[in-house]
Amino acid sequence: MPLKGLLSGARKGGIFSARSAARAAGNALTDTEKLAMLDELESSGLGWFWASDAQGNLTYLSGVIADRIEVEMDDLIGKPLASLFDPAGGDERTQSLSLKLGARKSFSNLSVTTAKFRSDVVIRLSGRPIFRPNGKFDGFRGTGTDITEQYHREEETARLAKFDSLTGLSNRHRMSHIIESTITAFRASKRNVAIMMMDLDRFKQVNDTLGHAAGDELLKQVSARLQRAIDKDCEIGRLGGDEFQIMLPDIDDRGVLGDVAGKVIAMLTQPYSLEEGRCVIGASVGIAIAPHDGVTRDEVVRAADLALYAAKNGGRGQFRFYSGDLENEAIFRRRLEGDLQDAISDNQLFLKYQPVISATTQEVVSLEALVCWNHPQRGEIDYDEFQSIVENSSLLTDVGEWAIRRACEEAAKWPEGLHVAVNVPSIQFASGGFIESVNIALKETDINPARLELEVKETVFLGDANTVDKTLGALFKLGVRITLDEFGTGYSSLEYLRRAPFDTIKFGENFLGGKLHEDSRELALVKAIVALSRALGMETIASGVDSYELLKTLHGCGVTSLQGGIFTDPITIEQVHEELEKGNWSITPTGPRSTRAKRRTVFRIIQVIHDDHSYGVTLRNLSRTGALIEGLEDVPIGTQFVVDLGGGQLAVATVTRENGDTQGLEFETPLVDDGAGGLCTRHRVSPYALAAAGAQLTALSPGDYKAMQGGLLNPGQSIPRFSYALGYKPEL
Repeated sequence: MPLKGLLSGARKGGIFSARSAARAAGNALTDTEKLAMLDELESSGLGWFWASDAQGNLTYLSGVIADRIEVEMDDLIGKPLASLFDPAGGDERTQSLSLKLGARKSFSNLSVTTAKFRSDVVIRLSGRPIFRPNGKFDGFRGTGTDITEQYHREEETARLAKFDSLTGLSNRHRMSHIIESTITAFRASKRNVAIMMMDLDRFKQVNDTLGHAAGDELLKQVSARLQRAIDKDCEIGRLGGDEFQIMLPDIDDRGVLGDVAGKVIAMLTQPYSLEEGRCVIGASVGIAIAPHDGVTRDEVVRAADLALYAAKNGGRGQFRFYSGDLENEAIFRRRLEGDLQDAISDNQLFLKYQPVISATTQEVVSLEALVCWNHPQRGEIDYDEFQSIVENSSLLTDVGEWAIRRACEEAAKWPEGLHVAVNVPSIQFASGGFIESVNIALKETDINPARLELEVKETVFLGDANTVDKTLGALFKLGVRITLDEFGTGYSSLEYLRRAPFDTIKFGENFLGGKLHEDSRELALVKAIVALSRALGMETIASGVDSYELLKTLHGCGVTSLQGGIFTDPITIEQVHEELEKGNWSITPTGPRSTRAKRRTVFRIIQVIHDDHSYGVTLRNLSRTGALIEGLEDVPIGTQFVVDLGGGQLAVATVTRENGDTQGLEFETPLVDDGAGGLCTRHRVSPYALAAAGAQLTALSPGDYKAMQGGLLNPGQSIPRFSYALGYKPEL
């Protein structure tokens, strides 16, 4: 429709109201002048016009709009208006142009996009229906305004309110809203939601050494890796600093979640290339699952936070599932950290030694010193647990200096050819007084410096390059031996071997365990590293050797020395002296022929269920594939039990061995790693289901759900089929 006709239609009751028409009657402008004025208005972009017929087809559109979206007018006129534009923001329910036109009512400020024409133009439309004097609907007349810049500014403002400006991930506010709404919606349908809390290890060191610009770029790369690492439906957010959060709906399989967390940690620990330099960081992950670990957002997020805290205390670079014991564990750990000062001053610390064996002669060539703690109330705290306690303590350097001095004191009484190895934390290595403390220990104990082996991890190279090189050079001048520890854990670089005067390269357990087989890339890599070390005049040590199968493979690679459970567990200083008194000290391997599932001594009371009867028994040890229980007699081989491991963990098991009051069980579904060196079931029984069934198991946390009285799984409801062993009273 030409503009003159549009104006005529407006005079009959269209665009202008009756009052406007009355005012127009007294206006001195001619129709031609008015049309010219409207043409100028259209051309200026300040006002556009459109019209449609009764069927909703476009009959008029200002040419400037067609020019703006770069579409020929012939491709627009006669087409359904609703088919030409989409609601801005994609909200069809409240912004549908088709609904507005179909209602035949006036509308205003409707934002639409021209994405169908591959244009990013955003238009704000207003319109009103046109009716003839007889009431017949004649279509719409309306105006339009280009609001593209304003719309995108508002959209960006809205985006910044929901997303992290640095990484593009959801921000804290958006993650909180999404988790809240998801858990609330899933609660009604009894679906699962997994929450992962993650933060970066050693990120502050990158900020301090390379600057905040490097830290920002690192966070961007971490974000990109996170999104590549997780191939499941999820929502990833950055809560601030180096803290991230991940929500995974409809996943309660802890085997799957453990794999996801492991993949995330592995990807994030690979080296990063920044403009300011190369760096390596790590990541720790805590995992909680609704409704098992909480039924509200606050409960589940708090559980994931506790799990993250436990993962960091466990040595960092690992994941941890939430369990009900973590809160008490956190409290107890803080108490232990507070007791550490007394441990040093009151001589509560002591060393155990892990022998290092010559691969050719099986003679003990070195002893690795492991710091343990004889706590007044807790008793002996072994090396692994002690390391997790001291790692975040301000006393880490003090403990490290004590360990070097004590190791030198005790080694001074050994034969001259026997070395002692001491682990040096990266923080101690970088401390200003490190070299002086080593020098004092050597002089005061009068030990040959060549007998002291200091093991450093590749993380020492994250510090200032000049300081690191200076410290390594000073150690070389002192005459001590230097070992690059845990080589092959993901940080390795040949640059380290070129820069540093290492005497030995030590393979980490994670690099060797269960991966070496004929024609494997891992085996080829080990052989290459051994050959390179030999060419550079370095020795090699393989730690974590726990089977004849692995031992044979490593012999074939030409590794210099071996260490692990196949030879012996760590021993006391008294046992060291006993062996040395015998003369020539060699150890024959006595481990299994092949790697098998490690059994962990547990010794706690659990329940096992058979034919609607529940029995309290003692769990003696536990592996991925089975368990050893004690306390029942007359249990035939082949009997099936449901084993209640607590926290909703029910595992179906079959009796495969029987010896009086002791039974060996084989699990129908193997357990999975819990991230802390322990084991857990893949799935847990929903607390909703347990409560509904009236189960009174340790699987149902007291106070969380109201269990119904009665039910088939209540202990002691009828006479047991199996009798308790004589004199055995389970402490239920």
